[in-house]
Amino acid sequence: MIIASNLEKSFGPQVLFDGVSFLINQGERIGLVGKNGTGKSTLFKMILGNEKYDAGTLSTPKGYRIGTLEQHINFTQPTVLRECVEALPAEKQWDHYKAEIILSGLGFTDQDFHKDPTTFSGGFQVRINLCKALLADPNMLLLDEPTNYLDILSLRWLKEYLNKWPGEMILITHDRDFMDKVTTHTLGLHRKKTKKVKGDTIKFYEMIIQEEETYEQTRVNLENKRKEMQNLVDRFRAKASKASMAQSRLKMMEKMGTMEKLSNEKNLGFRFNHVTCPGKTIMNIKNLSFSYTEEKKDNIFSDISFSIGKNDRIGIIGANGKGKSTLLNCLAGELTATAGEIIPHPSTSIGHFGQTNIDRLESQNQVLHEILRSNPSLSLQAAHSICGAMMFDGNMAKKKVSVLSGGERSRVLLGKIISHPTNLLLLDEPSHHLDVESIESLIEELSNYAGALVIVTHSELILKTLAKNLIIFHRDRVEYFHGGYEEFLEKVGWEGEPVVEKKVKTKMSKKEVRKMRALERQNAQTNH
Repeated sequence: MIIASNLEKSFGPQVLFDGVSFLINQGERIGLVGKNGTGKSTLFKMILGNEKYDAGTLSTPKGYRIGTLEQHINFTQPTVLRECVEALPAEKQWDHYKAEIILSGLGFTDQDFHKDPTTFSGGFQVRINLCKALLADPNMLLLDEPTNYLDILSLRWLKEYLNKWPGEMILITHDRDFMDKVTTHTLGLHRKKTKKVKGDTIKFYEMIIQEEETYEQTRVNLENKRKEMQNLVDRFRAKASKASMAQSRLKMMEKMGTMEKLSNEKNLGFRFNHVTCPGKTIMNIKNLSFSYTEEKKDNIFSDISFSIGKNDRIGIIGANGKGKSTLLNCLAGELTATAGEIIPHPSTSIGHFGQTNIDRLESQNQVLHEILRSNPSLSLQAAHSICGAMMFDGNMAKKKVSVLSGGERSRVLLGKIISHPTNLLLLDEPSHHLDVESIESLIEELSNYAGALVIVTHSELILKTLAKNLIIFHRDRVEYFHGGYEEFLEKVGWEGEPVVEKKVKTKMSKKEVRKMRALERQNAQTNH
C-alpha cells in the first residue's frame, strides 16, 4: 500500500507536480501513464526514496518491500544463474529452479545460465536485472519499461507471469496493449496532477476527455453569464433607481469567480509525405541471404524471396537476434546481401527508421538543423512546421540532440522521414521510447499512409492493427505468411505455445435439431 498526499515537485521554473495525491491499495496493479516529461520516472524515484519532493507526504507500511527494474548494470557474480540467485531472499537461495524458469521465459538458454553476465548485450543484461527484480519477492514491483529489449516470445511470457503476480505493481510502458492486459487500474499524470480509474487506459482517457469537455462547457456557460451580468451593470449603473440592482449584480459576479481556460496539450500530429509509384510492385527480393562471414553455414538468413506491393503492410516478427533488423537494413541499402537480389522499382523512394539511424543524429546539432540536413531543399518555414508537428514548437526546435530523451530522438527521426516524399517505409521499432499518445498518433498515420510499409516490431497491438502479411523468423527458418498476426496465432502459433483454432459456429437446420434431440432421448432410454 502507498499513500501520496499533496506532493509537489519542481525542477527550477518547471513545475512537475502540483498537489499530487493517490492511494494504491492491496492487490492493485497500476498502469502509470502520461506524456513524456510529465514525471512518471520521477514519481518512481520518489517512491524508492531516490528523489526528494518539495512538499507533501508519501508513506508505505512498515516493512513494506519494493522491488524495481534497475537500468544500471552492476553484476558481481561469475555466471548469469548465480547473479540471479543472489536476488532471492536468503532463506530461498537454494531454489535455483525458480531463477531458471524466469530466465528461460526471458529468452535465456540452459547454456546461457553458466555464462558470464557481462558478456551479454545491453538488452540481455537488462533482462537479467528484470529476472532479479521478479525473484526478490517484494510486496510491490516498480517496472519502468520492462518490455524494452524483449522479443514477442519473452513479452508474452512476462504478460502471463505478471498476471499471476500476487502483490502490488506500478508499471510504466509504452506498450498500451501489454499494460491493459496486466493491470487492474490506470493512474495518469495529467496537468501536474494525478487521476486514477479502475480499468484500462481507454477508460482513463475517456474519463479525461469527458471531464475536460464538461469543464470547458461549464467555463463557457460561466463566461456567458458574466457577460450578461456585466451588460446589466453597464446599463443600470448610471441610473439612480437601478444602482442597487447593479451593485447586487457586481457582488454576484465576485462570488462566481472565474475559470481558467485549459491550455492545449501538445500531441504528435503529422502526415507522411507520399509520392506515387506507377508500378504495382515497389520492390522484388529474390533468394536473399546474409552473413557477416564468407561461410554459408554462418548465414543469418538464407534464400528469402518475396515482393512488396505498392500498398502492402508487412510485419517482420521473431525472437531477438534472428535477423529481423538485418533484413530490414538490407532492404534499406544499409547492408549488402551475401547472395540474392533486391530489385526496387525505379520510382521507389524509401523512408527508413532504423536504430543505427538514431545513433547517426549529430549530437551538437539543433533539432531544426537535423530536419534541414535530411532535406536541404526545405524552406526554413517548412522545417519549422515539421518541428512543430513533432512537438518541437518555438524554442524547442533549438534544443541540441545531445540533451534529447529517447522519445524526443525518435520524433526527430520521424521528422527527418516526413521531410521528403516516400512510397516505402522501412521501420525498425519506431514506437520505442514514445509515450502512449504519440504511439496512437503514429499508428493512425501509418494506417492512413498511401504507400507500402515493412515494420519490425514487438508490439502485438501494432501488428494486429497494421500488418496484413508477415515475415516470420522462427523454428530455425524464415517464412512468408499470407495473413495478419491474429491469423498467425490461430493457425501457426509460436514455438512452445499451443495453437488455438477458432471454432466456427455452424447453424443447424430444424431437421438436424429434431434428429439430434431424438438421438439424445434414445440414448437416455438405453442408459435407463
